[in-house]
Amino acid sequence: MLSLVPPVTPSDSVAVPRIDERIEVDGVLAEPVWMRAAVLRGFSQYLPVDGRPADDSTVVLVWYSPTAIHFGIRAYERHGQVQARLADRDKITSDDHVYLLLDTFDDRRQAFLFAVNPLGIQADGVLQDAARSTSSFGSQTGGGAYAIDLSPDYVFESRGRVTADGYEIELRIPFKSLRYQATARQDWGINVIRRVQHSGYEDTWSPVLQADASFLAGSGRLEGLTGLSRGLVLDLNPELTTSVAGMPGIEGWNHDARRPEVGGNVRWGITNNLFLNATVQPDFSQVEADVAQIQFDPRQSLFFPEKRPFFLDGLEQFATPNNLIYTRRLANPEGAVKLTGKVASTNIAFLSGVDDETISASGAHPVSNWLRVRRDVLGQSSLGLAYTDRIDGDDFNRVAAADGRFVLGPYTVQVQGGGSVTHTGGRTAAAPLWMATASKSGRRFGFNSSMRGFHPNFRTASGFVSRVGVVLANFTPRYTLFGGEGATIESWTGSVTLDGTWDYDRFFDARTPNDSKLHLTGQFAFRGGWRLATAVLIESFKYPPELYTDYVVERRLPGGAVDTVPYVGTDRLSNLDLVVNVVTPRFRTFSGSLFFVVGRDENFFEWAPADIVIATAEAEWRPTEQLRVSALYNHTQYIRPDDNSTVGLRRIPRLKVEYQLARAIFLRVVGQYDADFTDDLRDASRTEDPILIRQADGSFAPAPAETRNDFRVDWLFSFRPNPGTVIFAGYGASLDEPRSFRFGDLRRVNDGFFVKLSYLFRV
Repeated sequence: MLSLVPPVTPSDSVAVPRIDERIEVDGVLAEPVWMRAAVLRGFSQYLPVDGRPADDSTVVLVWYSPTAIHFGIRAYERHGQVQARLADRDKITSDDHVYLLLDTFDDRRQAFLFAVNPLGIQADGVLQDAARSTSSFGSQTGGGAYAIDLSPDYVFESRGRVTADGYEIELRIPFKSLRYQATARQDWGINVIRRVQHSGYEDTWSPVLQADASFLAGSGRLEGLTGLSRGLVLDLNPELTTSVAGMPGIEGWNHDARRPEVGGNVRWGITNNLFLNATVQPDFSQVEADVAQIQFDPRQSLFFPEKRPFFLDGLEQFATPNNLIYTRRLANPEGAVKLTGKVASTNIAFLSGVDDETISASGAHPVSNWLRVRRDVLGQSSLGLAYTDRIDGDDFNRVAAADGRFVLGPYTVQVQGGGSVTHTGGRTAAAPLWMATASKSGRRFGFNSSMRGFHPNFRTASGFVSRVGVVLANFTPRYTLFGGEGATIESWTGSVTLDGTWDYDRFFDARTPNDSKLHLTGQFAFRGGWRLATAVLIESFKYPPELYTDYVVERRLPGGAVDTVPYVGTDRLSNLDLVVNVVTPRFRTFSGSLFFVVGRDENFFEWAPADIVIATAEAEWRPTEQLRVSALYNHTQYIRPDDNSTVGLRRIPRLKVEYQLARAIFLRVVGQYDADFTDDLRDASRTEDPILIRQADGSFAPAPAETRNDFRVDWLFSFRPNPGTVIFAGYGASLDEPRSFRFGDLRRVNDGFFVKLSYLFRV
């Protein structure tokens, strides 16, 4: 039976002792100093049902020395087995783990995150408040009101061990690795999240309710920290790289051995809360290749996250609505400098970099600049400015915008307004963008709503906007019910999404949306960690003529004559789809998910209705403490309803095998196959005549069937005792073949081998 659960009383602040001792971090909390530490206990459940006492108790001990803060964690487990394995950094989400959240500025806006699994394997990053998801039918169901970014890497010590009663962890976090207030006495916000894998439960030390608009507002406090000493904070990180690239040539396979290159990074802590970073000739060859993405709507660009180490440090400081700052636009930097930190109540982030001339359209070295300033106001609210520019010879693009985020009880409102100025080919154009969002957090009822507008001439060469020339509106109310203790269904969330997309001018003419969507979604959390999400999608898409300006239809006239007529698609297509997503618990050796969509949807190849089959299957197998095998398969198929022929089919299997030889030694092999097929195109929604496409010389030619079969394999050996000190050796090869998944006719297209050495000198 579904019912409500009363809230719990928040924890009090804690006075943390200062003890002038240094101990070995070994994962055994046996030293006498731990008897004098402050104690955090009394955890309660946050997800899936908030306000209940935690099933398994957790005790956190904390004290600090002049140079570091120390944590000891005793996590008791009486309901299931502890899940713990050796893993590479940031790869502990399949294990039991604990997040330590340190809000060192005590402003309840973001917190340093230090995570460890029962063996002390590390993950780290930043946690920020975020609107609670209300209509997701992806792999996460009913997530919390926060977002975690594991991109940054911090230097800290951790060790752990599994015990008869659960597990025990010890951490030492140097003050050198933190930004914090420039005051003699300070208080820090703190919370602790424990993730229990066998149940899927998430517990917190300081109680946080799902009705709270701010997760961080529910944090506790460490009081009275004094005499913090960092000394000189100066990290020197020289790098040496060498590589060999191979490609086919006239007389066989050619290899180009490049001379060793020397580069490096410098990180200087100017003050307690202000850091300067610089890099020269950075090398990013060790970064794992992006997972292939499928573009369902050709009008929208695909987003790939930043993975490169230099840009990840302090990246959260550059966050801005609508991704106006996107550092991957600095594609192949020769050098860059970055300043990040907080002065009084103002966050400051500045990045400037010079790109390689091969990236330039003019042959010059493009220069990119990003500036983000955000000031805390009115409790947890903030006001911000963002400015970017990219200069390439005589051409440039500049974007400026102001934004505000206001937390008003359970409501959060965010606004942004700005514009771009673009000069290219001797012409200059200016255009605006604007945005307003509002959300309500509630234990049972809540909603998300947004409206965004991008003028057709808006451009951002230093940011990422997936589509311009449109106005996007969305309103999603949700309602949640909770099961009683021991219930099979622990929570259910139902939501309705109303979504519209207008051409920019059409919106201001007060006309109906070009594309309208009604999504009805239900999300279930079952006892034991199972998740199920279902959705019915009712949609209508208007013909987008801009995609088909180079299309004509070949028409055969009586007597055998051939003529061409302009392509004019059906004015509007109606869609009806069913979505199902199933997520398993994190079993001891296995976890997986299956997401699929079936129904009638738009076929962008020919602008006609199609029966679609879209599926994503993911599985992870962990047979030993050291081995992890991850499999991913994406399948997208468009079938013509009249004759059941396939007009488009893309299949992408990906297999990743990771083996952790030791805590610091890691081996990874990734293989990905991308098979893409497009049939001969025809005017499937009207005449069934062949479609011709304009060629570069202005002539028209049929759109014949195309097949592409690409196979990519990469392996990496990594020795990384800490962030910055690494030995990487890797090989990657791209191959193709004429027929899909035959593997007998594979032909190498290119390959490469690289070695990278770097060492972190911490002064």
